[in-house]
Amino acid sequence: MTSRHGGADVNPPDISRRRRIMIVAGEASGDIYGADLVHKALSLDSGLHFFGIGGSRMREAGVTTLVDSADIAVMGLVEVFKHFGVISAAFLTLKKILLEDPPELLILIDYPGFNLRLATVAKKAGVKILYYISPKVWAWKAGRVRKIAATVNRMAVIFPFEVPIYEKAGVPVSFVGHPMLDLVNVEMNRVEAAASFGLDPSRKTVGLFPGSRRSEIERILPAILAAADRLHKSFPDLQFVLPLASTLCEEEILPYLNSSGITPIITTERIHDLIRACDAIISVSGTVTLEIALVGTPMVIIYKLAPLTYQVARRVVKIKHIGLCNIVADRSIVKELIQDQANPEAIAAEITMILSNETYRATMNTDLASICEKLGGGGAALRTASLALDLINEKQDRV
Repeated sequence: MTSRHGGADVNPPDISRRRRIMIVAGEASGDIYGADLVHKALSLDSGLHFFGIGGSRMREAGVTTLVDSADIAVMGLVEVFKHFGVISAAFLTLKKILLEDPPELLILIDYPGFNLRLATVAKKAGVKILYYISPKVWAWKAGRVRKIAATVNRMAVIFPFEVPIYEKAGVPVSFVGHPMLDLVNVEMNRVEAAASFGLDPSRKTVGLFPGSRRSEIERILPAILAAADRLHKSFPDLQFVLPLASTLCEEEILPYLNSSGITPIITTERIHDLIRACDAIISVSGTVTLEIALVGTPMVIIYKLAPLTYQVARRVVKIKHIGLCNIVADRSIVKELIQDQANPEAIAAEITMILSNETYRATMNTDLASICEKLGGGGAALRTASLALDLINEKQDRV
């Protein structure tokens, strides 16, 4: 299966080698975590061969990607329906391999709608399953724990509060820590970071973080750019930067930029240095908000779903916050603007508060600094790689 991005391997190498591991990461954050996990696993055993679904980071780590994660990275009922054909083809590609030429292990990274179905197939084929980055059963669809208990051999969770959920259901579980703690490493100060991107350190910089899914770009980027335009009118010296996720192409966002009055610097590299270069950030909800929190840059979190998806979500979501930094803190330390609240006026007003009110900004900075302490130590990918090898070796010991 090939990607219109040219992302999937057109002529994948032979995958009939022994000690093969299928790995599935359906989104940009999973691609990052998956790549780190593969690096660590290969450092422990260079004879492993990884293949499955991933993006550019996982390919660089040595994964043979039969499907590019960019082609299936969608969220919401409406969005999944629109991409059903591509997602279904991806599922059937992996299902065929699991049943006809099963690997030693299946590693699933988040992406539960797809991965839990695949887990059922793997269980039937007798393939061991390691699930890394738990589905958010603490937020919605708690019934998924039962399906996990019936199929998954071990959960590797990244939040300490997830452990008792799986222990209660009888699922073998290990708290491995949050992988982002190892990936966020910024040594430059704001001035140095700004200069490294060609920004003027004497001027304030606002980051525009529109997400990694095409559906997010369509639904959220216009509001972000409209808010940026308002901010530019109030602060004429403002500079704007926009990181482009590995699951997107620049051509996909250019129409939005061309119809706006904003010309941000677009970059695909050194996301954490870019975060440090910013004085404030407008960010979609997602893993990136935790990255921003760990770097310590003040932000506003926004999100919009298709109307039908949002109405369903309102009825099933059990948590008070959508931003990971707020969830980890168990209180609101960063303002969240959801659905109709995520309008240009409200977004611009919050960024104005961050830029103009020193006390407000200092309080947010202090609160963000406390997040790291709640996530444990580093080493998540290495711990998870060790769990993967343990599962493989358990199987071989019985042969």
